[in-house]
Amino acid sequence: MIGKKEAIAGWGNFPFSESYVMQARDEGDLLNAMKENNLIGRGLGRSYGDQAVNDQNQVAVLTKMNRFLDWDATEGILTCEAGASLEEIISALAPRGWLPMICPGTKFVTIGGAIANDIHGKAHHIDGSFVNCVLSFSILLADRRILLASRTENPDLFWANFGGLGLLGIILTVTIKLRKIESTYFRQKSMKIKNLDHMLEALNENDQMYNYSVAWIDALAKGKKLGSGVLTLGNSAKLNELPEKLKKNPLKIHPPSKLTVPFFLPSFTLNNLTVQMLNRVIAFVQNSPREFVHYEKFFFPLDAINHWNRGYGKRGFIQYQFVIPEENGKKNLVEILEMIADSGCTPFLNVFKKMGEAQGILSFPFRGYTLAIDFPVTKRLLGFTPKLDAKVLDAGGRIYLGKDAVLNEDMFKKMYPEYQHWMDIKKAFDPGNLFSSNISRRLGLTPKAG
Repeated sequence: MIGKKEAIAGWGNFPFSESYVMQARDEGDLLNAMKENNLIGRGLGRSYGDQAVNDQNQVAVLTKMNRFLDWDATEGILTCEAGASLEEIISALAPRGWLPMICPGTKFVTIGGAIANDIHGKAHHIDGSFVNCVLSFSILLADRRILLASRTENPDLFWANFGGLGLLGIILTVTIKLRKIESTYFRQKSMKIKNLDHMLEALNENDQMYNYSVAWIDALAKGKKLGSGVLTLGNSAKLNELPEKLKKNPLKIHPPSKLTVPFFLPSFTLNNLTVQMLNRVIAFVQNSPREFVHYEKFFFPLDAINHWNRGYGKRGFIQYQFVIPEENGKKNLVEILEMIADSGCTPFLNVFKKMGEAQGILSFPFRGYTLAIDFPVTKRLLGFTPKLDAKVLDAGGRIYLGKDAVLNEDMFKKMYPEYQHWMDIKKAFDPGNLFSSNISRRLGLTPKAG
């Protein structure tokens, strides 16, 4: 094997898996790694589960392949290597008046990873997912060819890579469209939400007035307070809207954070009592009276604390994200929230949003409601998630593969009936299953080991 044997995991620190990890600096390094079967690319490791781990097999870390190759300052079109991160793009181009069109909850994601998981953000109901800002990409295939993929050239390969978990090849370069901005600030409005009826009503009333919307829900609330929380709405701030103080540096970028969680916290520090206390703090912080908020706090609040994932302890955590249709949405959300509140699984750090139209083959979003919620890993949780999966499926929903760590093959295939189309494309471009990972074997997208 090529590379050093290491125990690695996703951002949730669950599950850990021993893989042979090598740092790729160029195409030659990748071709060398491809001499061994079963290879997966890895960016900054912000997928939560086992998407970029490969038990007893190869993992190619691509973060050194991060050069900017071409920049069209008139159209805002950037060509870069796939290992470049949103953080690097923001640092370089926000001072020139450009931001990525699609921003998830962290800026520490590579462009290749953004494609593999077809990331989305607070404006999915308006802007859609990451595919909408990608014009084309080049990809290294199992037969060592490099192909260009776009909506018109190799379109099957193009669409199958969004949400395709990096299983069709190694993306080398990407051309993306950025958004022109007048400031790096957002005009924000926060609303305290009494219950689920109030939440859905507020989202429906504001989803065309504001490009960005996201809610925090108190997942431990029950009865009349079920679905209570804080809804945050926002639009990009124009220069003439800013207060005089902010106009002095309207395209300010954020310095690197100095805060960090230096070690794994003991597991007993996170329980229902501490979560209830933290929920009150979160509700107070989220319900901010500030009208203008910097992009860093608006898009990436958790990036302010390095290694915040260590707060869940060495046992790790999963982020369980599902989407369900708007039809019967309230009824199904009530049942799901009641299941979570009664589960005893200590739900924490959750995000609730509306989503727009579906795109891609294995891409996660479709028009409906999505909830992403963190659960510390326990035996009780591993017994509870299959029940939650079944309820989500019964509601016509599915789980986000880019964050999943526990879904089984049968449930996946029921949630993603288009998987067979994706498998046909996989067979055409990687018939020997050179590109494989723990999640691909768990979900039956590639053969299981042995």
